[in-house]
Parts: sequence; structure tokens; C-alpha cells
Amino acid sequence: MLNAIPVLETKRLRLRGHRESDLERSFAMWSAADTVQFIGGTPSTQQRAWLRILEYHGLWALKGYGYWAVEEASSGLYIGDVGFADFKRGIGPGFDEYPELGWVVTSSHRGQGFASEALSAAIAWGDQNFPKLASTSEIDRMVSMINIANLPSRRLAEKIGLKNIGESKRGSHEAVLYERRLKA
Repeated sequence: MLNAIPVLETKRLRLRGHRESDLERSFAMWSAADTVQFIGGTPSTQQRAWLRILEYHGLWALKGYGYWAVEEASSGLYIGDVGFADFKRGIGPGFDEYPELGWVVTSSHRGQGFASEALSAAIAWGDQNFPKLASTSEIDRMVSMINIANLPSRRLAEKIGLKNIGESKRGSHEAVLYERRLKA
């Protein structure tokens, strides 16, 4: 049985499990050059967009946490993804064993505070739920990895309370590593 994906509500947003009907907008977002320029650099195929949606559900089923689809509460329009993952990156202790926070918003919804609003809801959920999850023994923080050239996301990370803990090289890309301690 799959773990139920919680629905989170904010003033303008609803964070919910991904639906098959999200595929078209997800594919459009993940195939846009301005979306992927700092996230691997390669526009997504439709198949990869579909597999990403399946991955999100798999995270919830296996780990008890995962990614939410972000939609505007007023219109129901899918505008991005936010959540936590276990990508098994091989970065090492102090990073790999913690839930990794990530986010992406469609280009038409950037710069309007949607990512910050969604991230605040996800972080509050993590603060409350990570200590209770059987799959997350001794979780006392969340981490994030952001391409060193992605200044808007780095500024957002600091705005939402993530602290720079160093750098890592992933392939040909340098990244800044961040963490945020859970609040009791």
C-alpha cells in the first residue's frame, strides 16, 4: 500500500501528490532550457518527465517523504515541484543521509514568491514529520545542493534559512551545499 501523500495548503498554493494529468505541464516545464540550465542542463523528454512523476510517488512509498506538485489554489494550475528526496548522490557523510530539499517553478511563475511560499510549507512539514518517520532515524536536518551559478536559487535558499556548508563538484558542475537544522 502506498503512503498517503499529504496535502498542504498555503494562502495561494496547494501542495499535493502528482497526477497523470500533470504530465503535459511538467514536461513543458522540464523541457524548457531556462528550467534545466542549472539542473543538469539537458531538457527533459516526455518519457523522462513521466518517470520523474513516478519517482516522486516512489519516494513517498519508500521513504515516507517526497515531492509535491505545486498548484495555484485559485485556478488548480500546476506550476512546479517542491519537496524532499534521497538521490543517493555519493557526496558523503553530513549530506547523503539527510532528506534533500529541492524545488522548481515554471518560468511564468518565477519571481512572484511562489517558490518561497511552497518551500516554507514543505519545511514546516519536514520539521513536524521527519522525527516521526521510521525511515529517517536520527534525522535532525535537511540539505540542499544548488549549482554555484544559480544565484536566484542560492538567494532563496538563504532566505528560507538554509546555511552554506561547503561546495561539491558533480560532473562538470560546481555546487553549493546547504543545510537547515530541524526545528522542534
